Amino acid sequence: MTGFPEFWLRNTSRSLALLPASWLYRVVAAIRRQAYRWGVLQRERVAAPVLIIGNIFVGGTGKTPLVLWMARYLRSMGKHPGIITRGYGGQSKEWPQLVNADSDPYDVGDEPVLLAQRSGCPVVAGPDRVQAARALLEAYGCDVVISDDGLQHYRLNRDLEVVVIDAARGLGNGHCLPAGPLREPRRRLRSVDLLVANGGPSWLTPYYFTLRISRAVSVADDGQSRPLTDFAGEQAHAIAGIGNPDRFFAALGRYGIETIRHPFADHYPFAAKDVNFDDDLPVFMTEKDAVKCRTHAGPRHWAVPAETVLTAETERALKARVRGALERFSDGHRRREQ
Repeated sequence: MTGFPEFWLRNTSRSLALLPASWLYRVVAAIRRQAYRWGVLQRERVAAPVLIIGNIFVGGTGKTPLVLWMARYLRSMGKHPGIITRGYGGQSKEWPQLVNADSDPYDVGDEPVLLAQRSGCPVVAGPDRVQAARALLEAYGCDVVISDDGLQHYRLNRDLEVVVIDAARGLGNGHCLPAGPLREPRRRLRSVDLLVANGGPSWLTPYYFTLRISRAVSVADDGQSRPLTDFAGEQAHAIAGIGNPDRFFAALGRYGIETIRHPFADHYPFAAKDVNFDDDLPVFMTEKDAVKCRTHAGPRHWAVPAETVLTAETERALKARVRGALERFSDGHRRREQ
């Protein structure tokens, strides 16, 4: 139910058969990017620096934890950051949408609501990143825009590009859609400011972070929490509608929890039947999934928040890139005003 073709991870007869379509996709993607670089298509700048955290791999690679880290870092610098995001899965008929912690995830998407709950920053969701950024600045007066994803939305001018990859999956079989999982060819990574792996070291980059879990929070009553060690030796259901569900299941297993695994596609629209079972076992889910499951939850449903842990080298590199981007924007702004 994860919706991720296994042939995207390795070369098979099926992926090789799709290579002609993949080459065509690469050509179209390259022409589009070059059109923005050469000025045939116009990039649009907004009145604040734009920091993009994106990927070239279809589906989730774990960008959200890094978005939250960047929001905290900018706030520690005395900045007033805001976040723009796609709102994938949201059913609203009007975009962009101003998002708060109580917004309906089925209207605006699950990730925007999670970002609003966890970041303490203004959040705007919308498929048009330029419109979303302008709505953010107009509504909240932010002085930095963090774009959750949007690497391929070239119409929005950007001051920093950070790409997140999944350390376990890497670049899959290395092919672009539809033969593989890449939105752009691997060489695109040469032009980004920083490449960071989620989950551990990677042959692609020395920079990485891990996610640490230690407690479970009641989905029905977020004032109630328990350490995961309380569940050691127990059997439990584990639900994950994220890019790499196996990482979540393995993390629970390290606490001695015997999981009955229920993987779903990223951004899956959960119904009550998906999260309720004919037994009395605990039900664990990711924070992102819990956003959509609150109305279906009872006392046995637990969300598992994750803490981002950067290596010292990665933290130094990220902070240096962020400071450099803000300085470049400030210098360019002064030159444009002269």
